[in-house]
Amino acid sequence: MIRSELVAIVAEQNPHLTLKDVERIVATIFDEITDALAQGRRVELRGFGAFSTRARDPRTGRNPRTGAAVKVDAKKVPYFKPGKELRERLNG
Repeated sequence: MIRSELVAIVAEQNPHLTLKDVERIVATIFDEITDALAQGRRVELRGFGAFSTRARDPRTGRNPRTGAAVKVDAKKVPYFKPGKELRERLNG
């Protein structure tokens, strides 16, 4: 599912909202999740799952074309842990 499909489904289920309003709501939710993760906070959506960040240590990588060693800096990466209800629905 892509963002436009999500917007269309939410708009269909809420006919009292305009398409522009639904687009703004979806964008705001994604922006807030992104901002919270950028600040190092955890975002939990009950029944769905939790978003957090994980730290990756610096390492030496390889350029696949030349085989030369490349320094890869430390970084934070997003991590998602599905909730119990989501796991149960997926596994039937």
